[in-house]
Amino acid sequence: MQYRDLGTTDISVSVLALGCWAFGGGPYWGDRDENESIRTIQSAFDVGINFFDTAEGYADGYSETLLGRALVGRRNQAVIATKVSPSHLAADDLLSACHASLKRLQTDRIDLYQIHWPSRTVPLEESMRALEGLVSRGMVRAIGVSNFGVGDLGDVLEIGPVATDQLPYSLLWRAIEHEIQPVCVANGVGILCYSPLAQGLLSGQYCSVEEVPEGRACTRFYSGERPGTRHGGPGCEEETFAAVAAIKEIADEMAEPMGNLAIAWLLAQPGVTSVLAGARNPMQLRMNAQATELELAPAVIGRLSTATEVLKERLGPNPDMWQTESRYR
Repeated sequence: MQYRDLGTTDISVSVLALGCWAFGGGPYWGDRDENESIRTIQSAFDVGINFFDTAEGYADGYSETLLGRALVGRRNQAVIATKVSPSHLAADDLLSACHASLKRLQTDRIDLYQIHWPSRTVPLEESMRALEGLVSRGMVRAIGVSNFGVGDLGDVLEIGPVATDQLPYSLLWRAIEHEIQPVCVANGVGILCYSPLAQGLLSGQYCSVEEVPEGRACTRFYSGERPGTRHGGPGCEEETFAAVAAIKEIADEMAEPMGNLAIAWLLAQPGVTSVLAGARNPMQLRMNAQATELELAPAVIGRLSTATEVLKERLGPNPDMWQTESRYR
C-alpha cells in the first residue's frame, strides 16, 4: 500500500480509502449485514488501508455509528474523514453537528472534517471560521470540502486553506479535469475521488445498458427517460458502453480486472491523493487493494484516456453526475 499526505498537511493516508456510505444499506445499496460490515472495516488494516470516509448524512448517522464501533481499540491506527451536511453549516449548528459525529464515531477528534455540499444560504466565511474554531479546540485536525466546483473552491481558498476536495472522478467521469483539477493542483488541494468505479460500470459487471439494474441507471450516463433519472437529457449510453468495451479490451490484454485498471489510472492523475471505494465484504476489499500495487506504463495510461476521451467531451465540464442543471458552481 502507498501513502500520501492530505493536501499540505502531515496527515498520511492510504491511497485507497474505504468509503463507508454503502454500509448504511437502503434501496440504492441493498441490505447489509452489520457484522459483515464491521469485519470489512476491521480487515482494511490487513491490506494497509488506514483511511475511512463517512458522513453524518449517510443513513442518518448510522454509517458513522458503525464505523465507530468497528474502530474501537484501533482508533489510533485510523484516519477518519467525515462530513457535515449543508443544513448544519451555520456556526452553532456546525458545532453541534461535530459533537454529534464525535459521539457516534466514539472518538475525541475528526482527522478530516469536510463540508459535504456548499450552502447557498449560510455565508461560507461563517462556516470556515466555525471549522477553524474546531481545529483550535483540537476537535478537528484538518478541514476539507466536498463537491466544490471551481467557483466555490476559489471562494473558500480566499478565506483559508483546505486540505482536500472530494469529487466524483473516474475513468468514465472526467468532468473535473476541465476546470476543478487544475485549481486543486495549483493550490495544493488533494483530490479525493468518489464513485471511482462508476457505480459498477468499471468493475466489469455490465457490458450493456440492459444489464444495469433499474435503480443504478440514473446518472447522466443514461437516458433521462429511464426510471429514477432527474437530468432530463439524452444521456450518453452509446459512448459510455463503447468506452467500457474499449477498457475491457485493454484489461483483457493485460490479464487484469477492469476495476484494478480504473483505480490505478486514477492514482496516476495529477492532484489525486486517495481513491474512495466501498466494499461489501473483506474479499472485495482485498481485490480493490490489489490495484494500488499496479503501476501502469505511460502508454497504457494514454490508451485508457483515449478510450474515454469522446465520453469526456460529450459529458462536458459539469461535474454533477445526476443533474443537467448543475449543483456545482
